[in-house]
Amino acid sequence: MSGDGLSEDYGDLGEKRNRRIRIIAWTVIVALILGGGGATVITLILG
Repeated sequence: MSGDGLSEDYGDLGEKRNRRIRIIAWTVIVALILGGGGATVITLILG
């Protein structure tokens, strides 16, 4: 019985953790694109 309670708790933590990791990942990707990557791509496109 206690195992069921733990699995529910871990499920909730997993969802929150996945959401946080996804937000952090997208933030890092956008920061990299706007920072160095974006400047490089714009320079290549505009020549």
